[in-house]
Amino acid sequence: MSEHSEAKALTYTSYLEIDALLALQRPRSHTPTALNPAEAPPAGPPEHDEMLFIIIHQVYELWFKQILHELDYLCNLLDAGDTPRVLSTLRRILTILKTVVAQVDVLETMTPLEFNSFRGYLESASGFQSWQFRALEFALGHKRPGVFVHYPPESNARRQLEARYHAPSLWDHLLGYLAAAGYAVPAALLQRETTLPLEPSPELQAVLIDIYRTNSDLSRVCERLVDLDEGMQEWRYRHVKMVERTIGHKAGTGGSSGVGYLASTIRPLFPDLWAIRSRL
Repeated sequence: MSEHSEAKALTYTSYLEIDALLALQRPRSHTPTALNPAEAPPAGPPEHDEMLFIIIHQVYELWFKQILHELDYLCNLLDAGDTPRVLSTLRRILTILKTVVAQVDVLETMTPLEFNSFRGYLESASGFQSWQFRALEFALGHKRPGVFVHYPPESNARRQLEARYHAPSLWDHLLGYLAAAGYAVPAALLQRETTLPLEPSPELQAVLIDIYRTNSDLSRVCERLVDLDEGMQEWRYRHVKMVERTIGHKAGTGGSSGVGYLASTIRPLFPDLWAIRSRL
């Protein structure tokens, strides 16, 4: 066998594609193509804090990918009625979410002046355009068709989001899980149109109260979903305050209204699990 036909040994670098990964951070500050050449500043090194900004957001996208991966697995486990693995998978998702929230602390080491030193180079780019975060919202049941306007019809992002939009959400899988366990989940909820937003159901709330009072395993699953809901709200809140301390009430990049828009997104994902609190 010739030397050229032998497969190269797998290494840490090749397995994780470290070289490709580390080539993905491309600061645009002081890059002539980043702005109108007539408006570009003198050539020089990129602004120091742009590297942090890029890496933090790339890491966010990797965690979003993993959370979506875990949510798909979780839905399959709910369908199979595998409560122990449901709980362990929810624990993993919650642990990842804590890491995602903690990354805001790193972003907040960047002062308003440091962010503004390269903000203009972002042009119309905005976290508002993260299709994976929209997919995460869809997977958790927060669906609205207006999201699609930001993604071209033939794009990968649009295809991924359309699939998530039409698929049952985590909440829909939970209702099937509870029904399979013998609880009288209203038939209308089990057969509901899965593209519609989740609405509170007094009938379902009565079922959930019964579960909390009589079934410790299923109530633990429900409580972990409350943890997930609270974690998402915490992430949104921390994001709002980080943006507010960095740019105040300026308009956000990408055409969003900034802090005002972000604050309006802090709302429960699973309203029935919150509604029963005062009745337990």
